[in-house]
Amino acid sequence: MKKIAIVTLSVALDGEKGYSRFRFLANMLSQYYRVDLITSTFQHWEKKQRDVSAVSKMNSKFNIELAYEPGYKKNVDIRRFFSHRIAVKNIIRLLEKREYDLIYCIIPDNNMAAAVGRFAKKKGIKYIVDIEDLWPEAMEMVMHLPEILNRMLFYSFRKDAKTAYECADAFVGTSDEYRDVPKQKYGIEGKQAVTVYVGCDLSDFDNGAKEFENEIDKPDEEFWVTYAGNLGSSYDIPTLIKAAQKLYDDYPKVMIKLLGGGPLEEEFKNIAKAKPCNVEFVGYIPYRKMAAYLVKSDVLVNSFVRKAPQSIVTKIGDYLAAGRPMINTLTSPEFRKKVEMDGFGVNVDAEDVYGLVNVIKRLNVEKDHNDLMGGRAREIAESQFDRKYSYQDIKELIEQLL
Repeated sequence: MKKIAIVTLSVALDGEKGYSRFRFLANMLSQYYRVDLITSTFQHWEKKQRDVSAVSKMNSKFNIELAYEPGYKKNVDIRRFFSHRIAVKNIIRLLEKREYDLIYCIIPDNNMAAAVGRFAKKKGIKYIVDIEDLWPEAMEMVMHLPEILNRMLFYSFRKDAKTAYECADAFVGTSDEYRDVPKQKYGIEGKQAVTVYVGCDLSDFDNGAKEFENEIDKPDEEFWVTYAGNLGSSYDIPTLIKAAQKLYDDYPKVMIKLLGGGPLEEEFKNIAKAKPCNVEFVGYIPYRKMAAYLVKSDVLVNSFVRKAPQSIVTKIGDYLAAGRPMINTLTSPEFRKKVEMDGFGVNVDAEDVYGLVNVIKRLNVEKDHNDLMGGRAREIAESQFDRKYSYQDIKELIEQLL
């Protein structure tokens, strides 16, 4: 049986907060290959060290290897990059101890993808890069530096990305835009590339929604507009709060629900306190309970600032699975086109308070149209975002390379 390593610094293991894409992929591929999931001792979303002994006792079909990483306190933090550098060196040491037929590695971290790519090329191991986000573009948006400083400061990130893509035998992108980055931005031609949305485990989502439905108390007369995710600089929560403030007097039953936490949570709460509004900061809730919250909501908001470089993000699979209409402010042409063509929501310009207010007012009364959009959302979730089917494209790509 051939052996595969899946390498990522960002994965939620059983019982942890965060991003489960690679745990699901490792579990799926373990039916056909021997799989090592190589990740960090540091849990990115919880910002703490993992209990190594507890991880070793996890009952999984694949092997989990932890590379030591000292950790950091914030997502955008110089200590994060030094921390990652140490983790990458330890990941390479783990890779050197075993023989693999294929390595599947996430980017970012760019330095990790480059180092693992060089290792794979040196050893003659097939190498797939999974493009999850764009560094340094996401950092440039947060730091607001002049272009010349951006190019100087982030030169190494671009260099590492190019190295990773040059070493790769194939690419998986979580959107068409990300899939085409090696070709469009770095001029790398002639390599296989597929799009596989992050998606969700639809059966797990549905089971969670059913399990927790009675814990979510929603009065019939209330109209819930819900955002789920990080409360950080990429996400246009201020516009959503200001829309709630304008709706407060005439639409007292419109409720804005914010699920999740993040570095700007207190700042957003202060905006909400400035004027009366029906905004509730629900906080972080476990995934399966979140599923119930989304299903109970009337409208879901994919809220991003104008300059956000993201494309088709993780939460989209969960939003669509809920079968509710979506308001989208992300400027990604690919996703805005998908919203319109697939008919599951409405695009609004980012940072446009009045535009958002008008759409919420309209959706508050167009219940039949909402049902149509929600039904279409669920259809798209089932046909394009359910991992147990969509991730077969990754399996087929691996089979071709091996």
